[in-house]
Amino acid sequence: MATTSDISRGAFFRHENELLKVLDYDHITPGKGNAIYSVKCRNVETGKQSEIRFRSGEKIDFIRVDEVEMQYIYSEDEFLVCMNQETFEQMHIPKILFADAIKFLQEGMILTIRFDDNEKPLNGDLPKQVELLVTYTEEGNKGKLLKQAEVEGGISIQVPLFVNNGDRLRINTETGEYVERVMK
Repeated sequence: MATTSDISRGAFFRHENELLKVLDYDHITPGKGNAIYSVKCRNVETGKQSEIRFRSGEKIDFIRVDEVEMQYIYSEDEFLVCMNQETFEQMHIPKILFADAIKFLQEGMILTIRFDDNEKPLNGDLPKQVELLVTYTEEGNKGKLLKQAEVEGGISIQVPLFVNNGDRLRINTETGEYVERVMK
C-alpha cells in the first residue's frame, strides 16, 4: 500500500469507500508536529469536490488506472457513446466524468477515458484545446482589456478587444479561457 509521499495530480485513490481523483495537493509543514498533506479531490461518482488532510506517512489506497483513447460519436441521455480507437468497440460513458469541460465536446473528438481494473470508466478528458468560431461579440470599451463573446455551442467567454464575429479562436477546455486567435 502506498503512502502520502506518492500523491500526485491526476492520481485515483479510495478513501472512506469513495473513489476520488486528486485535483491538487499541498505539503504543509507547521512549526511543531508532523507534516500534513492537504489534498483537493473530486468524487468520481458524484463529481463533488472536497478537501482531505492526511498526516505525513499515512497509508493511502491508490487505484491502478488504464487510459484509452476513444472517439465521441453521439450523446444518449446521460451518456456519451464513444468508440475505442483500437478495438472499434462502442461504450456508454457517463457525461459526469467530464465535469464542466463537457460544453466544449464536439462530434468526432478524440477523448481520453480512464478505466479501473473492472473496466469501469473513472474519468475523462477532452483535448487540451479546441477551435471554435465566434458567433457574437460585444463592442469593446476603451480602457478595458477584455470583452464578452459567444462561440459555437452558445458558450460565453472573455476575449481581447481585437476579436470580431467570424474569427476562429483556440480555447483551453480545462479553464474555458481564450488562448489565441487562429489565423487561416
